[in-house]
Amino acid sequence: MNTMNTRLPIFFGCFALGMLPPLRAADPAPGSSPADNLPPHIRQVTWFGERADWSHDEKRILFLSKTFGDAMELDLATGRVRNRTAHYSHHGYTRALYLANGDFLLSGPEQFDPKKPGEARVQCWLYVLDRSGTKPPVPLGTKCSEGPAVSRKRLHIAWTHVAAEYPDEMPAGSSRMLEADIAYEDGKPMLANQRTIIESKDLPFRCTMETQNFRPPDEQELTFSAYGHQGTDVCGVNLRTRKVVNYANAPGQYDEPEGIFPDGQFTLVECDKQNLKRAGYVDLWRLKLDGSGAYDRLTYFSDYPGYKASNPVVSDNGRFIAFQMAKSREAAGVGHGIFVLDLDLSRTRQR
Repeated sequence: MNTMNTRLPIFFGCFALGMLPPLRAADPAPGSSPADNLPPHIRQVTWFGERADWSHDEKRILFLSKTFGDAMELDLATGRVRNRTAHYSHHGYTRALYLANGDFLLSGPEQFDPKKPGEARVQCWLYVLDRSGTKPPVPLGTKCSEGPAVSRKRLHIAWTHVAAEYPDEMPAGSSRMLEADIAYEDGKPMLANQRTIIESKDLPFRCTMETQNFRPPDEQELTFSAYGHQGTDVCGVNLRTRKVVNYANAPGQYDEPEGIFPDGQFTLVECDKQNLKRAGYVDLWRLKLDGSGAYDRLTYFSDYPGYKASNPVVSDNGRFIAFQMAKSREAAGVGHGIFVLDLDLSRTRQR
């Protein structure tokens, strides 16, 4: 069992002390990385891994050891890391997320060809893993392209199909988003009340979709990435009316929503607004979900040549953001350690 650096248990204590160096780190030295010179409101909590997710009590972070790796769980108080998928054989996972009841939603391939990693990412299957850590995961019987969306309040998920997964059902180049409840029958999870949310043909523009987040507090809207539309845009679809809203609407800019605030007023965005160099050079921005296009930059990792910040998620109390350090030339989602940003300390420094 792996154990993280012993500095980790003082992580929250450092935040609480309110240390006051500059909000933004100094200009990067040649050859340095963002981790070498972090501002006081950001702390590194693992030195490997990617695609973090918060537990509902903000005490743990679920993450992947690597793309097509294991699901790991970090205890923030002790710094200990537990491998949650080591007790059975598998081909690795691309996503691991907490369900509302504490079980885990996993997404991974049935088989993996290392020569075709891109194909495996859009040909994953969804599973539920019991939080006890004593059972193998239960398949839900549906494929998932890239990341699913998970409700933080109820046993409900959304996910995406692309034509490559279901060529007999979908036109080439199209995508569709679906939603369903997760029901348990005799302790076994399964999908219930499944329905299609929207298909490519129903959109007012052409793009490939990926589910992102149910919008709090009522979860009547789902945010999604509109890949290939004006670069990539942050969009939302009303789950009742299927009306689509483009919240970014920034031609030539890369905007991918990742993580949403519990009041539903803002979403986090992987965005290249600072340099317009596309997805490999993004940082984390906060976008107001009112159609105003109001952005607020939160990280400066892309100021370091060859690096970016990506895959952020917001804790249920709205105070902390977990994200990863990534490299510009590597595949999307590949990470090199998990970091946590304290928004309260950040705001204190801005006053």
